[in-house]
Amino acid sequence: MLATTATTTLFGLEAHLVRVEVECCPGPSGFELVGLAEASVRESRVRIRSALAQLGVGLDEYRLVVNLAPGDLRKGGSGFDLAIALAALAALGRVPAEALAGFLLLGELSLAGDVRPVPGLLPQLLFARRLGFASALVPAANGAEAAAVAGVRAWLAPTLGAVVDHFERGVHLHRARPSGAPAAEAPEGEDLADVRGQAAARRALEIAAAGHHHLLMVGPPGGGKTMLARRLAGVLPPLSEDEALEVSAVHSVAGLLSPERGLLARRPFRSPHHTASDAGLVGGGYPPRPGELSLAHQGVLFLDELAEFRRSALEALRQPLEDGEITIARARSRARFPARPLVVAASNPCPCGYHGDGRGRCACSPEAVRRYLGRLSGPLVDRFDLHVALPPVDVGSLASPGSGEASAAVRARVEEARARQLARAKAGGLRAALNASLSPVELAAVATPDAEGRRLLLAAVDRLGLSARAYGKALKVARTIADLAGAERVGAAHLAEAIGLRPFDRAPSRARPAPAPAAEASPETVRSLNGAARGEPAA
Repeated sequence: MLATTATTTLFGLEAHLVRVEVECCPGPSGFELVGLAEASVRESRVRIRSALAQLGVGLDEYRLVVNLAPGDLRKGGSGFDLAIALAALAALGRVPAEALAGFLLLGELSLAGDVRPVPGLLPQLLFARRLGFASALVPAANGAEAAAVAGVRAWLAPTLGAVVDHFERGVHLHRARPSGAPAAEAPEGEDLADVRGQAAARRALEIAAAGHHHLLMVGPPGGGKTMLARRLAGVLPPLSEDEALEVSAVHSVAGLLSPERGLLARRPFRSPHHTASDAGLVGGGYPPRPGELSLAHQGVLFLDELAEFRRSALEALRQPLEDGEITIARARSRARFPARPLVVAASNPCPCGYHGDGRGRCACSPEAVRRYLGRLSGPLVDRFDLHVALPPVDVGSLASPGSGEASAAVRARVEEARARQLARAKAGGLRAALNASLSPVELAAVATPDAEGRRLLLAAVDRLGLSARAYGKALKVARTIADLAGAERVGAAHLAEAIGLRPFDRAPSRARPAPAPAAEASPETVRSLNGAARGEPAA
């Protein structure tokens, strides 16, 4: 007798439908498995034989042929066990074959017949919903994950015996039911109120959160770089439902979702060690798995000690940061993972860390400083919209009474600024919702500065040696500063502050006050430009 069930296989975040065909006939004992199955799938024969034996079903008198269609699609993982076992039982007449129609079956079997959880359940159920599957049979341990997918009735399978009773005797399994909306509060104990001093860095943090601008901080040890970065996720708006599904799907594939909660409650914060490999940072392996860049999607990726990372790993970040996704190419197919984290990087200014701290503690030679900072390529630094040079913390500010502004107050301003961006994108039909992702055409439509701002920007290009990319990023940052201020038009003050937040773009010989660079520049333009050249915020 021939029986068929349905399951899926994953490649990256993309699921593919697999039809499991099982033919069972009397004859010499055998268990053949075809359909381009990898070792993890072929090993299912041992698990299925043992699980069926626990139900009193022996296969010694039968020849089973299992085909996983389509035959040209490579299959991997242990999630095929349940679908193969139930198709075999249907072929043997132990389970009504028609009862399995319309079910998507996912789960790994133990030797005792328990149904074990599988990674990547969330994207597979989302795929099943698009295909029109009304019901799914999933491991009980994946219940919270399955409940997050509306539109698919997910039945929880604790054991293979319970599944047989469900289809054969009508003893129904429990349904996966949502446990409530994910919490949106900021991480406990990670509040900006704990940060004293570093007003310029706090301001850069707020701008970065409002427009999704990548941030690079350079300063001596103990300047607060790590402390600031760990509090950035707390000033970002809560995850929307669509964002939570997208982020949770990536973590599901990586096997990092908590069994108690199907969707991530907060924006992720990832801080890989500087010894991370290329694949660990951007993803890879076989089957492809997401790297830290994708695991931080819609959250914060903190790269501490940036200059200590492998050069090849850092260079691998460049294109994904522009595209918002990472593509892992293999001979037969490609896997794509979303990669839109807010990247915050921190670096010391020299090997000892104290170059330029004003206290004479640096013992590094000029050549050592140049070589150390040379580990960061120009194109990589260019990907960061905001640059902050952190001075040593003023000890007096640590001893002063009171605390800094809390994350909740900053988050309220960030949410207002993002709301303006979303409304503007909807009204203008823009593809990019946030300022950091604006295309050149969209940027020209929403961030055209006023006359004084244009003179300032042209003067900055001439005086400070800004590249074309830096020109565009300065405009994007200025648009975000204007949104935080509630301004409809980008003005000279917004541009001056944006230019001041990109000090590493300039050649030292050019970043000094000087006479007006253009005859038409007004005294206000020159003052703003000179302040930006010194890294001063706008008035």
